[in-house]
Amino acid sequence: MTWGDTVYLLPEIIIAIGACLLLIAPVSGFRNRPATAKWSMVALLVLTLISVFASSYAVLNIDQTPAFSRMFALDAYSIFFKALLIVTIGVVTFLSDGYLTRSPYAAWEYYSLLAFALCGMMFMVSGVSLVTIYVGLELMSLSSYILAGYFKNEQKSTEAAMKYFVLGAVSSAILLYGISLIYGVTGSLNLSEISRAMSTQVSNDALMFGVMLLGAGLCFKVAAAPFHVWTPDVYEGAPTPITAFLSTASKAAAFAIFARIFFVALHHLRVDWQSVLATIAALSMIVGNLAAITQDNVKRMLAYSSIGHAGYVLLGILSVSEMGLRGVLVYSVVYVFASLGIWATVLMLERHEYAGERVEDFEGLHRRAPFQALAMVIFLLSLGGIPPTSGFIGKYFLFYAAVGAGFGWLAVIAVLMSAVSMVYYLRLVMAMYFRDGKEAELAGGMTLKLVAVICLAITLFFGILPSPLIDQAKLSGSGVAKRIADAQR
Repeated sequence: MTWGDTVYLLPEIIIAIGACLLLIAPVSGFRNRPATAKWSMVALLVLTLISVFASSYAVLNIDQTPAFSRMFALDAYSIFFKALLIVTIGVVTFLSDGYLTRSPYAAWEYYSLLAFALCGMMFMVSGVSLVTIYVGLELMSLSSYILAGYFKNEQKSTEAAMKYFVLGAVSSAILLYGISLIYGVTGSLNLSEISRAMSTQVSNDALMFGVMLLGAGLCFKVAAAPFHVWTPDVYEGAPTPITAFLSTASKAAAFAIFARIFFVALHHLRVDWQSVLATIAALSMIVGNLAAITQDNVKRMLAYSSIGHAGYVLLGILSVSEMGLRGVLVYSVVYVFASLGIWATVLMLERHEYAGERVEDFEGLHRRAPFQALAMVIFLLSLGGIPPTSGFIGKYFLFYAAVGAGFGWLAVIAVLMSAVSMVYYLRLVMAMYFRDGKEAELAGGMTLKLVAVICLAITLFFGILPSPLIDQAKLSGSGVAKRIADAQR
């Protein structure tokens, strides 16, 4: 690695230094003022976002050294997800504002952990070596464990953090064991070199066992069935802004590496793993949506809903096609902003440490906050894939890719489960518009309203005029396509 290579790492360097400064701010004379901490975090994110685009422009004139390029890539694919992740963390920062203002918990450490998690996710999406991906994944995971238990005096929060930590540690060990087996057979950790090695040798039991363990570890990170058992408890017990983070940024980063690994490194073995991944996708869609129907707790309902959405995204991955990859990119944006909008509405119904947890908390919302109720309906319709929301566009690409890859039966299940999901989404709509609830003051003020407005605008804009997002997804997917072409040479 040379000094010229630092241009590639500039965003990661900035966010890592910023996270450290946020962490030591309380012992450097800065008081625990949530507003100061929030705007410091926002400034850090803006600087990081600028550096992402600046570094991507600079690399056109700077050559990577061969050793460094086998570990890290700054391509259109990684830039797409880095920008999405930074914006998502920015929205989570604003979602956390009211919670940190009213709670006794430290704000500087909270934002520092979010910044460290973002740093890990940025390394993940740029990783073209299994080691780089694993290190980034662990940095994100360790930060997430702590954030899930940030309500130190709340039993549910502590329990959620412990469950997440124990199961996450087991999944990380499984993932690492799978990586070691793949390295033992192929002799490399670079994704393109692994692909070339697989193309020249016959599949063996050790290699397939390694791929199976690698896939199991990744399925845990995206909360796909049957590796989903941690999701409802963690979503319920974690602070609601952290639940929003886990259901959006964390999942988007996990799907980014899932697609890169399976498209670039393992596409030669797709006949062996496609049927297994198809079964996991079907199970995720069925279990997630059917279990969500029985939930009265909104956070648990949305947790099971996210399991179903993991199944939808897996359709694009198992297709191993350009259309499938485009669907993963489009749906990541669609799902992130619709989910953030929903969590903003949930936070408006905050009661003490936990927010609008039950369906009855939404009763009569259309009278108390007409705009938020209408926005909530549109966000739910987007998750259900109903036009003219952007959710319809995302699901169209995923379902079309599944049919094109010969998994028409999965597309049928996906359509049916999308219809099932409208059952529990409409429960919230009925509660907001057809039931009389208690008159209670809404929390969050203008900050949460602004988040809802932004998410609503993005959800409707890409639903009515999807071509900018589709074109960007096509361009961003070219980075992974190039890696596949290089591996096949």
